[in-house]
Amino acid sequence: MSKKTYIAAILISAGFAACNRGPVFNVEGEISGAEDKVLYMEHSSINGLVELDSVKLGKNGNFHFSGDRPEAPDFYRLRIEDKVINFVVDSTETVNINSDYNTFASEYTVTGSESNNRIKELSLLQAGLQAKVNELGKSGMPAGLAQDSLMRMIDSYKNNVKRNFIYNEPDKASSYFALFQQLNGFMIFDPLSNKEDVKCFAAVATSLNHKYPHADRSRNLYNMVIKGMKNTRTSQAKPLEISPDMIQETSIIDIPLKDINGETKHLTDYKGKVILIDFTAYATPSSGARTLALRELYNKYSSEGLVIYQVSLDTDEHFWKTVCDNLPWVCVRDPQGPYSTYVNVYGVTGLPTAFLVNRNNELVLRLNEKSDFEAEIKKLL
Repeated sequence: MSKKTYIAAILISAGFAACNRGPVFNVEGEISGAEDKVLYMEHSSINGLVELDSVKLGKNGNFHFSGDRPEAPDFYRLRIEDKVINFVVDSTETVNINSDYNTFASEYTVTGSESNNRIKELSLLQAGLQAKVNELGKSGMPAGLAQDSLMRMIDSYKNNVKRNFIYNEPDKASSYFALFQQLNGFMIFDPLSNKEDVKCFAAVATSLNHKYPHADRSRNLYNMVIKGMKNTRTSQAKPLEISPDMIQETSIIDIPLKDINGETKHLTDYKGKVILIDFTAYATPSSGARTLALRELYNKYSSEGLVIYQVSLDTDEHFWKTVCDNLPWVCVRDPQGPYSTYVNVYGVTGLPTAFLVNRNNELVLRLNEKSDFEAEIKKLL
């Protein structure tokens, strides 16, 4: 075959490939004031975030992404640094998004479907709730009063979203989006143990299953509802009974949870070691960076007696097993997710949250974002 013939064959083959490609969707627009910033398009899949494409923005801020159009509504997001715009792709061929770098996630405009305007409403409502919760945390209010105030805020938010989104239009993509909104890393609506919240999931699952019975999201949501209904129909598990003798002996409250092999791992099994307890959810955006930081610590200090006991609150068991399969430390999961008894016992109010336990099995320190993890660990080794 001559060189010309070979090149012609390649071009013809590429042409057939282009012709055979199914329907596509386009996301385009302009982000002003963002010259030299990198704009990412990510898929918010049921197994976590997946980066699809990126572009370095020029002076005019124009961008264009495209992808295979999903058979059922699916969720995506544009991201610059830690600023995010969520949107859905349904039957619309083109979604147009315009914004400014400084107000990227709050003052954008989106055209292409009414669902995206509703998702914007929900995103702004959630951002407002998060801001109120952050202010509450800085208020210095006594813990009891702060907890009561927090619950009132959340209940008010949920009642608003239930009334104006979920029950008003359960067949819309925006209602599905509402079910999975988070506050400090926790899902606002509880799909596992809150009977009223399970009803919200059921309303959306019924509508979604009717319109898109073969979609992964339909099946996943349906399975969550079945679990939630089973949990709320039977008597709730008894609260964790804490033996005073156990606390006196170990100075920590034990956490007996199963790893990916189904083997129960007790926190108290590691007496004589320095333990970093890490409450986390692999589905959160910060999980990747967190894992890298922990791996560095583990590689440096595991030989000196450091144990990482990582408690996952992910609700998707398969996703959890996939992510932590190759991690070298102790990975366990609480199937109750963010509504875990251990979350309450250890006073976890956001994810990730970490604690240090000394060699005598004594809980000695809660670590925060300003803590020098390595320095604190070295003090105990």
